[in-house]
This record gives sequence, structure tokens and C-alpha cells, in this order.
Amino acid sequence: MINRDPLVPALTGLVVDVMWWLDSCGDEEVDPDSAVKMMENVGWVLLQLPSDQRQRLLQVLADLAVREQDPARRELLESFPFAIGMVEEHED
Repeated sequence: MINRDPLVPALTGLVVDVMWWLDSCGDEEVDPDSAVKMMENVGWVLLQLPSDQRQRLLQVLADLAVREQDPARRELLESFPFAIGMVEEHED
């Protein structure tokens, strides 16, 4: 049975937003080397999840993308699994 805890989508959205912010912020906001290290660490942790939890994360991301009204954030949610290496190809 899949846990439908509302905390999971909320935290998933936050992870995506923080990763986007780290990727897009200027050098004056965050040291670029620190940003890259943090993004690599988050990606590594997510890739270490057991298969069933990775699938749950992919489903939560897809659900969030479907409900997202902002086209730019929707694209971000849709491209996130590809960007961190959870899936091989970005599905359009």
C-alpha cells in the first residue's frame, strides 16, 4: 500500500525547488563549488533509494507536474528525474 502522506509531495517539491535555486543562483548568492557539491549530494542520496521508493518519488514528481499551473515549474518537475539521473531519457 502506498503511503499518501501529504508530507511526501511537500518535501519532494521543496527538494526540486532548492535544487533549482542552487542551479540558478548567482555566484554572489552561493559559492558555485558549494552549490555543485550540494546538488551532487542530493542526487546521490536520491539515487540510493530502494527501487520502490525511487518509483514512488517518480510518481510524486509526475503528480506534482500534472497539478502545477506554472508552466516553468511544471517543466522543472518533469525534467528533474532526468537531470539527476533517475531516468535515462527526458520524456516530452
